[in-house]
Amino acid sequence: MSAPGTPVAVAADASVGSDVTPAGSSPVVTLEPLDVGAHVARLHAWLTHPRSAAWEMGHLGVDEVRAYFDDVAADPHQQAWLGRVDGEPTFLVETYDPAHVLLTEVHDAEPGDVGMHLLVAPPTGAPVHGLTSAVMREVVRFVLDGLGATRVVVEPDVTNTRIAAKNAAAGFRVLREVDLPGKRALLCVCTRADLAASPLGRTLR
Repeated sequence: MSAPGTPVAVAADASVGSDVTPAGSSPVVTLEPLDVGAHVARLHAWLTHPRSAAWEMGHLGVDEVRAYFDDVAADPHQQAWLGRVDGEPTFLVETYDPAHVLLTEVHDAEPGDVGMHLLVAPPTGAPVHGLTSAVMREVVRFVLDGLGATRVVVEPDVTNTRIAAKNAAAGFRVLREVDLPGKRALLCVCTRADLAASPLGRTLR
């Protein structure tokens, strides 16, 4: 894994999200440890947008968003990441140890399990076709390869069929439904083999 503060670059295959950049080039997806102070206004705008309702932060002010991510940074069992596409801030990732955070009562975490949350910034103009798929694929690959996870663990709300479909496209397998604060969730996992065999993973070949 790269040293703290060093962006991790992953070249995204042009067959997914090929319209993110001009023809003949591939989008470059990078992740870097989140600098809350530099990006708090941007994060507040993303998290309070109606499209981000699943994060349940629409009621928070800027200072409360800052405090939330300060708490994440102070916890050795979780980390926040800023994601860029071709240098532009485009998405937010949280990673966490499910043996210590959120899933302690509902998941028998195995060594190498890493939990993940992903928020792709709400579009400011026309949505870019394929962008979310490209980002999703590269984030899962980052958690598996960059962070050394054996399995990526996610827990979307059972009613969020759009996210369920995106997770399935990246190779996530549903283990069961679980009760978490504020939601009934699908507990899902994805291994390297799952990603490689998935519709999104096959574009890496």
